[in-house]
Amino acid sequence: MPKNTIENSPENLIGFIPRGGYDQLLEDMGWNNVVIYPIPSDASNRRYFRISAGDKNAILMDAPPELEDVNAFIKIARHLKGLGFSAPEIFGENIADGFLLLEDLGKETFTVSLQKGIDEKKLYALGVDALAALHNIASEKTSPPWLEKYSNKKLLLEASLFPDWYMPGVGINISDGERKKYDALWLEVFSKTQSTNPTLVLRDFHVDNLVLLDERPGVNACGLLDFQDGVSGHPAYDLMSLLEDARRDISPELKTEMLARYHEKTATKNIDDFARAFAILGAGRHAKVIGIFTRLFVRDNKPVYLKHISRVWGLLEQSLLHPDLTNLKNWFDKNVPLEKRITPGNESL
Repeated sequence: MPKNTIENSPENLIGFIPRGGYDQLLEDMGWNNVVIYPIPSDASNRRYFRISAGDKNAILMDAPPELEDVNAFIKIARHLKGLGFSAPEIFGENIADGFLLLEDLGKETFTVSLQKGIDEKKLYALGVDALAALHNIASEKTSPPWLEKYSNKKLLLEASLFPDWYMPGVGINISDGERKKYDALWLEVFSKTQSTNPTLVLRDFHVDNLVLLDERPGVNACGLLDFQDGVSGHPAYDLMSLLEDARRDISPELKTEMLARYHEKTATKNIDDFARAFAILGAGRHAKVIGIFTRLFVRDNKPVYLKHISRVWGLLEQSLLHPDLTNLKNWFDKNVPLEKRITPGNESL
């Protein structure tokens, strides 16, 4: 078998290599004598590598099968492409060992584009337009029967990451009664977000997972990444994820303008109902993210995400101001006082 090369240039992660077995997939696909460039990892168990052979490139996904199911990625990717969106094409797969060879959409994530000075409004407008185009497709097409529902139970499991990880992480213990009340309050409000016209919800729709593809027309210029956890749910979720990003602030003016753009593009029938779902789902996501970032620090020794907790707290507090979330706001005020809304492990981060 021809020898492949792991590129250890300074801009890459030195020594970061795929698990054994990936080379068989490359050989089966005719990718020989390739150079492999590690791509910095995110919070998931998946790892990615840019594969270069002459003038062609691809992305190798390395997803340990005991931790990740690549079938989920395959199904959503093909679903998105079938709907006409720019998800990566799947060139080859080794499902048993957890490897996929994917189309390389390039390095121009929205985050990179913003760092290069590309107009912020242009990028957010493109993301909003892509969501609007998806949400304007009939539910029976975007949300087929095989797609998991974003149920109240699933939403509650996510919100539970806050008391399970963050509260112990900052030294807060609550009674069984208060924990049961927390769950009941969330279930009550989540019941108001079950849309009669659900859509495909990608769940991590933000600037790190969107790629600028200037050569493609219309909303196809918005490349989509990290969607394998997609579900059927309320259209407000992904818009909220984009405009209330755990890793990046946007101005209130831009948020207002993008909300108006979305409503115009989709002809939203009841903006007040949409705003309620936006706030409820936002509060749930922000509570979840605070819990996840704490878990990454406590369990997985990944403190890099702690720097975002202060921002996410601000987003959560803003969401809790919605009238339908008053009882939950009161629960947080009682059980997590302001002096405990800190960064676990190091208050200065």
